[in-house]
Amino acid sequence: MKKQIKWWMSAACGLMSMAVMAQKPATISGKLTMDTNLQIPVKLFKVTEGRLQQIAVCNGNQTGKFGFLFYPDYTGIYVIGIGNTMSAQGNFSFYFKPGDHLNLKMGPWDYALTSPDNTKENLAMYHWHQLTDSIYGKSINFMHGISTYVDFFPQLEATAKKVQSWLQQNKTGNETFDNYMKDYARMDMALIASNFLQTPRTAHPSVEEYSPYYQRLHAKDFTKSTDLIYNYPYGFRTMQALANLDFRTSGRKYEQGMDMIKAFNGYIINDTLKGDMVLNRASGIKDYGQFKEMMDNYGRYILTDSQKVREAAIRQPLLKFKKGDDAYNFSYVDNHGQKTSLSDMKGKVVLVDVWATWCGPCKAQIPYLKQLEAEMKGKDVQFVSISVDELKDKEKWLHYIDTAKLGGTQLFAGGWNQKSGLAQYYEIKGIPRFMVFDKNGKIVSVDAPRPSQPELKALLEKTLAE
Repeated sequence: MKKQIKWWMSAACGLMSMAVMAQKPATISGKLTMDTNLQIPVKLFKVTEGRLQQIAVCNGNQTGKFGFLFYPDYTGIYVIGIGNTMSAQGNFSFYFKPGDHLNLKMGPWDYALTSPDNTKENLAMYHWHQLTDSIYGKSINFMHGISTYVDFFPQLEATAKKVQSWLQQNKTGNETFDNYMKDYARMDMALIASNFLQTPRTAHPSVEEYSPYYQRLHAKDFTKSTDLIYNYPYGFRTMQALANLDFRTSGRKYEQGMDMIKAFNGYIINDTLKGDMVLNRASGIKDYGQFKEMMDNYGRYILTDSQKVREAAIRQPLLKFKKGDDAYNFSYVDNHGQKTSLSDMKGKVVLVDVWATWCGPCKAQIPYLKQLEAEMKGKDVQFVSISVDELKDKEKWLHYIDTAKLGGTQLFAGGWNQKSGLAQYYEIKGIPRFMVFDKNGKIVSVDAPRPSQPELKALLEKTLAE
């Protein structure tokens, strides 16, 4: 939850009641060096899978003072600035562990540390900022002054030659941080170099004019695992820029949609990162048919829980669940331990009952469901009951099947909130829920009448006849 905070002392008062947590809070005390009448909000971000996620905002007081008190979710890089989650402009990186204090003054393009209480890690971060400030400003803050490759490339090469000696001279004694700083420096230089080529300039170099540093930048060298990309504040942005660089230096022509994914696929090694790339492309799709085609081709790369949540968030607005649309191909284990999918029932009309043993209205429909099943015996109708009981209640579910003598196919979904499950896909908010699918696995109705209503039998018979 984002927290509106006036300045850091009020934040401390507001959050100290949470000090029951064993972890010590980190504190940030700062002052803006720009016009305080503008009331510019200062934001605190954490890094989530190579992207920024805003966790707090502070409007500051009349003198420009601002601050935060927070409990770090992890030990590592956080970002403070006046920018947004999409760009590095106006944002600065710092390293926090529980109990750390940061004191700084900050403008739109620069910052300085203002107290000897700052940690050795953030002193090192500041020294890195000083080393790269000129090329960072020309690449990232490209609206701040005018620069072309003619002046940028020599500075990039000069800075690149200093990186290894800088890392040796700025060790803090914190081995974890010092090792991370090697990766951070590598990613930061990659962002600076690649971003420069993608921003508006009065003159742009040809591939042949790229300076030697670009020969060291290939997406495959950064994407063998998720580590480099996910731990850097602008990791996903940098990965895309590096893939663009590979694409450009290979002399290939730019494509759209799935053709672009296919082209980038050869440059990005890790399958999870490929999934992130697919989702980024999918987010711009406005048609469910195009989305489905993309997922049919590249959905195998949607691997993590967070990716499945993002995929669902993209898919849901596109879905209208119309008659004739492809149904969700659920796949669950039955009461005999065998996995069963909707696709296994092709050739039959399928009636699905979403229910749970704790649901009174669900159990009230069971006698009617049994009667309907008896009346449809011998016809190509498959009765399927999918339980959304929690995993801890699986034995209770099995016992109920036996004692109530339930028929049809009994499947166990393992909880209502399965991120990639049937209930989430169809946005089921209440049960029982009955759905009908035709012999080809297409939607007939995802909110069908209940067995106690004669309209359900009529719908099944009509579907059989079609």
